[in-house]
This record gives sequence, structure tokens and C-alpha cells, in this order.
Amino acid sequence: MKEITATSLSIALVGALATWLAFGPLSGYILIWAIFISWAGFSALGGHNEALKDTIVCGVFGVVIGWIAAYIVLTIPLGETLGMPLWSAIVVAVTAFTVVFASNLQIFGAVPASVLSYAATFAYLLQTSDKMSIATLTNINFDNPLLLISLSVVFGGLFGKLSVIGAGIMTKEA
Repeated sequence: MKEITATSLSIALVGALATWLAFGPLSGYILIWAIFISWAGFSALGGHNEALKDTIVCGVFGVVIGWIAAYIVLTIPLGETLGMPLWSAIVVAVTAFTVVFASNLQIFGAVPASVLSYAATFAYLLQTSDKMSIATLTNINFDNPLLLISLSVVFGGLFGKLSVIGAGIMTKEA
């Protein structure tokens, strides 16, 4: 089988499995869109074992920094003085700098994975009704992006790796 056909088929099958899990038995514990974002990060980082490690470590790091940013925005009352758009912009500037500057440490070197997960954290908090709140950020349940987005990042990396393995199997000569 040609490599592009094998890759396409593997991604289709693994993507279907991820979707079934996200909408079925793992509904509420993982988000399919966050899985695909992380999966894309894994692919962009090279799709190899090191990329899997970087996707998970840096992806979770991005979630943590995004969570910290949201917590700062909501708990330090400068939004009342500066206006929420300006206050949020300042916090994002500082935390986005932190995400990239942390790449000086080799363990946080995969900036794309960190940024994608940072963005996914805010996508969840800002686009899901009533999630940008202290209650969401401090509850120990799967509404909290520290758990929900981080687990989705891990699944995205693992599904990416599984799709690479599947494509490899399909391109081997019998």
C-alpha cells in the first residue's frame, strides 16, 4: 500500500476510534477537538517517539500556563481598573512570554505543543458556557482544564503515535 494511502487510512481509523471514545465511554473526560489539536502537534513535531514525549510534556505545560493565566485574570482585580480586555492582554503577554522563554529548558523545548495546548485551554474556558470561572479552575473534576485538556493532550499524542504505527504496518511488504 502506498504511504499516503496507509497514512490516510490509519488516521481515519484511529480518528474514528478517538471520536467514538470522546462521544461514548470517555465523554466528559476527553474532548475530541483537543485530541486532534494535540495529535496535529505530535505530527508537526515529527511523529516519532521524542515527539510523543514532547507533545505530552510540553502540551501539559501549556495547559498549566494557560490555567495560571486564567486564574490570574480572574483573581487579581486589575480588570476592574484597567478594563478586562487590557488586563487579559497583559496577562497573556506575560504568560505567552513564559511559554516561549521556558524553551530554554530542554524539557519545554517543543514550543508548538505548549502553545497549542495553551490555546486549547483558553478555547475551552472562553468558548464553553460558564467555564471561565474560579469554580471551574478550582474544582477537582473534569470541568477543570488542568484535568480535561491535559488528558485530551495525552490521548492526542497517543492516538498520533498509534496512527503512525498503523500506517507503518500497512506499508510493510507481506
